[in-house]
Amino acid sequence: MSAETSIPPPRVNGAELPDAVKSLLSDSPIGFALLDPDDVVSTINQRLAAVLGRTPAECLGRAPGDLLEEDGETAAAAVHRACLASVRQDGRAVREGHRTSAGQLWDLTWFPVAEPGTGDSYVALIAVHDVGRGAGREVVHDGTAARRDEQRLRALLQAANQIVWTAGPGGDIHEDCPQWRAVTGQDREHYLGRGWLEALHPDDRVRVGNAWDDAVLDVTPFDAIFRMRTCSGGYGHYRARAHPIMDGPRTAEWVGTLVDITNEREAEELRQRLNQQLSEAAMRTARLQKATSDLAEALTAAEVVNAMSEIGRSGVGADHTSVVLLDRARLRLRTIAAEHAHQLPRACFPPDHPDIAARAIADRLPRLAANPAELAELLDDAPEVRELLEATPERAWVALPMLVAGRPIGALRFAFSAPRRVTDEERVFLEALAGQCALAIGRATLYEQEHNTAEELQRSLLPEALPQVRGVRLAAYYRSGSRNVQVGGDWYDAFPLPDGRVAGVLGDVMGKGIPAAAGMSRIRNALRALAFSMPEPADVLAGLDRMFTATEGMDQVTTLVYFVLDPVTGQLDLSNAGHLPPLVVAGSAGPSLLETDPDTPLGVSAERGHHKFFVQPGNTVVLYSDGLVENRKRSVDSGLVELVRVASAPAEVMGDPQQMLEYLVESMLDGYEQDDDVTLLAVQLPVIDAAPER
Repeated sequence: MSAETSIPPPRVNGAELPDAVKSLLSDSPIGFALLDPDDVVSTINQRLAAVLGRTPAECLGRAPGDLLEEDGETAAAAVHRACLASVRQDGRAVREGHRTSAGQLWDLTWFPVAEPGTGDSYVALIAVHDVGRGAGREVVHDGTAARRDEQRLRALLQAANQIVWTAGPGGDIHEDCPQWRAVTGQDREHYLGRGWLEALHPDDRVRVGNAWDDAVLDVTPFDAIFRMRTCSGGYGHYRARAHPIMDGPRTAEWVGTLVDITNEREAEELRQRLNQQLSEAAMRTARLQKATSDLAEALTAAEVVNAMSEIGRSGVGADHTSVVLLDRARLRLRTIAAEHAHQLPRACFPPDHPDIAARAIADRLPRLAANPAELAELLDDAPEVRELLEATPERAWVALPMLVAGRPIGALRFAFSAPRRVTDEERVFLEALAGQCALAIGRATLYEQEHNTAEELQRSLLPEALPQVRGVRLAAYYRSGSRNVQVGGDWYDAFPLPDGRVAGVLGDVMGKGIPAAAGMSRIRNALRALAFSMPEPADVLAGLDRMFTATEGMDQVTTLVYFVLDPVTGQLDLSNAGHLPPLVVAGSAGPSLLETDPDTPLGVSAERGHHKFFVQPGNTVVLYSDGLVENRKRSVDSGLVELVRVASAPAEVMGDPQQMLEYLVESMLDGYEQDDDVTLLAVQLPVIDAAPER
């Protein structure tokens, strides 16, 4: 097992060294020096300086080989340089003998030392006086001084919370280590050899054993972190390091340390958990913010459910999302599922039906089932549970009540395709999501009600049906483009005149809401009254100008096109009050825009004129609102060019007025988002086949 070195890496500044290391440097009979990456002495104690024949101050900043060479010890200097080069090249400890000028024999060991966090490579030099080999090799070796030096070294490492252990060249433990056994509770026999591995956690044992075998085989430093069983019966986290001690080319032994890093490891795991929790909390907050943004754009209940589906999938991995709404009038629950979701056995069911969403609504509390067994227990083993399991892939469920002003309006329901237990943090997130969903569903329900009412009001202001006029075919088309609940200002009308002609008008009152609808209604009624008394277009628009000035505000901009068509002669008289030019579809002649300069909108002082031209049999005149040709991505001019191109369709498409209008709308809006009302009115003189001769 292993350590990069048995000595903690010292710093050049003595004030940074631990007290135990300071004591070793100043008082220990062991010589010690640290060579920096430039191979010069940065730290040295009195003992080793004396071995080199110098004071500590004389050694600092100098290489040991240089110091010896200055004293004429050229051979010793060469050995020192060779040992240092070997450590630098191979990264292994090297041991050599050194005889001082006084005849003392010292064992020198060179250790590679890595500076944590910087990657700098130092070399530690340790000198131990060999009392067994004096100047004449006649001194009897009693081992007392050596044992004392070894004890001091071990005490130094233990003061740094490190257990020192040794192993033989082949990696087996031959020497007892009481400190190791005190931690693990192993007896001596079970510790020796490779028995120390039995104290490791079973999941770490093979990995650490293989790493130790590889280090011994390759004679490389060993470094491993593992869990180890302690006397208390639990497991702590430990780090073992070892370095080979070389005697020439052979491995003499292995010396290693064991450090308890349980506190550091637990602190790191705690930091990781806290960081993960903070990250998850930030992610949930971001998802709630996105939910708020998405729900603000959702106008219908279906759009709300689709937004919830995306958030549920990304937030908790829900595979199926639906909203169950409470219909108090009919005393039933109605399910709205997200797009592309699987079908549930029942879309509507009574409030007391055995269903997790119904239970959440009734109890006004979240209801969770992590698996089918829990769902069956929650719903009292109702047969509907088996029906649900057979009909859907759902295997875990969460239902959260949606409350508005303290009253339940339904439940937000998530389902998973595999058993799954929702965590407390996820539950808090889902409850907040249900609150957002309740507000959005409340808005969506109110919107749908008011939007339907607005559409009905809009259509009530338009003719229920176009008149049947002999010799003329009329068609109209209206599509609301408002995503809000306000009434639009587009309108059209057509009616026969007493003289046999037919009148038609299409206009646009700028703005939305009741003011626009009221203005539309007043202009429509006034136009009909004026047309029956003085039907010519210029007279009708002049009369509307007077009415408009008297009843409408100056900020109420209204444009329209009004025409009168004689079915017998095909003469069409037309006046344009600031509106878009009519489209003329003339069969083989091709479509074109009626080339007339429009007058000013209603109420703006101007002398009204009108334009006269003839409509040939088979030709069609189309009036339209700006919603057909203009949108956020297309200008009016571009839209008019596109309209003429689209109108160049085959005769079988453009021959029928109603089919023509539908084709124009679908073609012009294809690829664009409709953001305004689209209104069209077409009048056509059909081709009359001559009766066959008899």
